[in-house]
Amino acid sequence: MGQPGTASAPKLPVTVVIPTLNEAGQIAEAVTALQWADEVIVADGGSTDGTADIARAHGATVIAVLGQTIAAQRNAAIARARHAWVLALDADERATEPLRQELAAILAAPARGAYAIRRENVYLGRQRRGSRGDHDWHVRLFPKTRRFVDVRVHEALEPVADVGRLHGTIHHVSYRDLTHHVEKIAVYSRWAAADMYGRGRRATLFDLAARPAWRFLREYVMYANFLDGRPGLLVSALSAYAAFLKYAFLWELEEATDTPPGPHGPSRPR
Repeated sequence: MGQPGTASAPKLPVTVVIPTLNEAGQIAEAVTALQWADEVIVADGGSTDGTADIARAHGATVIAVLGQTIAAQRNAAIARARHAWVLALDADERATEPLRQELAAILAAPARGAYAIRRENVYLGRQRRGSRGDHDWHVRLFPKTRRFVDVRVHEALEPVADVGRLHGTIHHVSYRDLTHHVEKIAVYSRWAAADMYGRGRRATLFDLAARPAWRFLREYVMYANFLDGRPGLLVSALSAYAAFLKYAFLWELEEATDTPPGPHGPSRPR
């Protein structure tokens, strides 16, 4: 886990941006763990649990970005950054100490257009050994001139030609428990279906039957989730369920209306 800086240690010249919605249970820890960063901006999507006040009390700058996608929240915070380089994190992510040390060297003399960082995933209280392929790398350190592509699900930074990789990692605990995991699957699958429907995509029998099976095979075997025992099996099965649900919601949209949904939705579920 990332260690807070000390009063005597110089802070790193970087702006950390965090999108939030009802993160009162962990936003204090998230901000406190970033005392080594000179600026932390929380883009809040309209929390009703005091998230914004807690973040502000722990030293973060808080801006309200209501009724927008997670990407739009990130972009609004990036636009407010006072430093040339930005580190994008979520409230459930922590920069490890090796990453913090590496950032100090990188920020002193950036050599690439942006940097990807690998996430160490924890599921149901256990560090996952599998799922360490390229899909676990995300571009999170970049100049403030860059923006995230504005989609509902799996938002990512706009393409950068010259991307380096850092050795330090991000500690990531995405789900509080199994119920939280299933709830997020339902919401994210509906968002993904709306995005696809808006692009003119339609569900087929192949999508509903074959894609979930392929997703399970990919996760369990190719991504080596079998190394994680029962949790790995559970993650793979729920990933397959997510694939099925996404196309089921897409089919539902086809049946319900011929009018594509609007481009934006509310922020992430908590």
